[in-house]
Amino acid sequence: MNAFIFILLTFVLSFHIHFATSSSKTYIVHVKGPQDRTLAELDDLENWYHSFLPPTIMSSEEQPRIIYSYRHVMSGTVLAALDAAVEDGVDVISISLGLKVSPPFFYDSIAIGTFAAMQKGIFVSCSAGNSGPFSGTLVNGAPWILSVGASNVDRSIVATAKLGNGLEFDGESVFQPSNYTPLLPLAYAGNNGKPEAALCATGSLNYIDFSGKVVLCERGGDTGRIAKGKEVKRVGGAAMIIMNDESHGFSLLADVHVLPATHVSYDAGLKIIDYINSTETPTATILFKGTVIGNSLSPAVSSFSSRGPNLPSPGILKPDIIGPGVNILAAWPFPLDNNTDSKSTFNIMSGTSMSCPHLSGVAALLKSSHPDWSPAAIKSAIMTSAYIINSEHKLIVDETLQPADIFATGSGHVNPPRANDPGLVYDITPDDYIPYLCGLGYRDTEVGIIAHKTIMCSGISSIPEGELNYPSFSVVLGSPQTFTRTVTNVGEANSSYVVQVTAPEGVNVKVQPDKLNFSEANQKEVYSVSFSRIESGNETEDYAQGFLQWVSVKHTVRSPILVIFV
Repeated sequence: MNAFIFILLTFVLSFHIHFATSSSKTYIVHVKGPQDRTLAELDDLENWYHSFLPPTIMSSEEQPRIIYSYRHVMSGTVLAALDAAVEDGVDVISISLGLKVSPPFFYDSIAIGTFAAMQKGIFVSCSAGNSGPFSGTLVNGAPWILSVGASNVDRSIVATAKLGNGLEFDGESVFQPSNYTPLLPLAYAGNNGKPEAALCATGSLNYIDFSGKVVLCERGGDTGRIAKGKEVKRVGGAAMIIMNDESHGFSLLADVHVLPATHVSYDAGLKIIDYINSTETPTATILFKGTVIGNSLSPAVSSFSSRGPNLPSPGILKPDIIGPGVNILAAWPFPLDNNTDSKSTFNIMSGTSMSCPHLSGVAALLKSSHPDWSPAAIKSAIMTSAYIINSEHKLIVDETLQPADIFATGSGHVNPPRANDPGLVYDITPDDYIPYLCGLGYRDTEVGIIAHKTIMCSGISSIPEGELNYPSFSVVLGSPQTFTRTVTNVGEANSSYVVQVTAPEGVNVKVQPDKLNFSEANQKEVYSVSFSRIESGNETEDYAQGFLQWVSVKHTVRSPILVIFV
């Protein structure tokens, strides 16, 4: 197997990676555009990037190469990059990149380019986006893409805000100065009534005396978390506490701050404000406790992880999967403020740009273990083997500490060992997507743009979205509907599966047959699922969720069910 994994790891469409893939080995480097300096100032980023890996210019073709050069980009360049990956014969493409909105697939350069990759047998995973927790913000929702959301891990980099009244609130920060213990005056940046000051926006803290104080700033606005600290530091602040806004709830992120700082929850922030307003001399300090292992609420969906529904195709449930995307160690090309190791080439990063490469790596391992599996089979194995419980054996939660819904988790959290032996897979050929695209109501030319060939939908039996042989179900339900699925046995030759259904509230789900018997490897069996509404008192809800699973002695093959009521 060609073991190269071709990576597009960037956060915005305004940057482009130039690829060097002709050597015998290609290393993956996670990269991001420069901060606080324009790209024009950096004609050659190789002068700024110092890696433990060899540089791209080598004396021997047998030496490894590293990908890390940028230039300006437009969507057309994304297509060119994907074409180059296909020509290079890669097995997996990982794209931590996305548009700001989700247009129809024929307008989406990533959807178009990845369809061509899928036609060549290349597995593609993409970031689902960082615009959560708001509904309908997901990007990269084409069914031939594995759309990846982000969860936290059981590691926290703890920085505790301790108030003068003795209350303590755990937060997070990568910057962990030693011996930082004094109580200092505490001030809320928003107490002057100016919204931009509460957000510690750049230039907003002029004419306010924050010298030597711990400053409480609100998360949000157009100013990033680290930039808020720069504003506090600019006006003489000694430390910073960032409190979440209500939408981000209890989701915390560790950053390389420019001054002692911590990031606390919305609930903690409100209590800190109450304390500030309760005394004439509020004080606080930050206790830096380093890395703490064993977060019982992990994995949890991070607030920034974009949510469904999948606007270009509501009949396809997205995201497909969630994976580690919070406080992830990533290669980094620039010096960091307050970094004690001047030669460090790493940073702690969060985003679906971090979770996507995790799934790309899982896909590469599965391709190595099962070289005959198609991209759809690999995707199915990842999705149907996912789990939905956390370290406390309770349902995975979101930023509210309540169970995360199906628009946040998709099939659940990736489980690599189980994905390697899924039992059954839902396979899809490239041609199977054509009736699906015609069923979306696209014109012949629009389908042709995606399929890279002339298409006449009038001569094709188009199918509704729910009829695509997808490993999950997303049903837009008014009148009763029935869909079929075909499963392929990739487990034991002689095996039997029985169906178990947890029906969405207010929905009757009937599966026929309720038992599948296999006598050989790669044998295919077909089943149907019928959905109809029942009177349940749930008529005011917009959607409901459940799942069905096929269970054998050794395997459980789980498919989530989303029902959107119309």
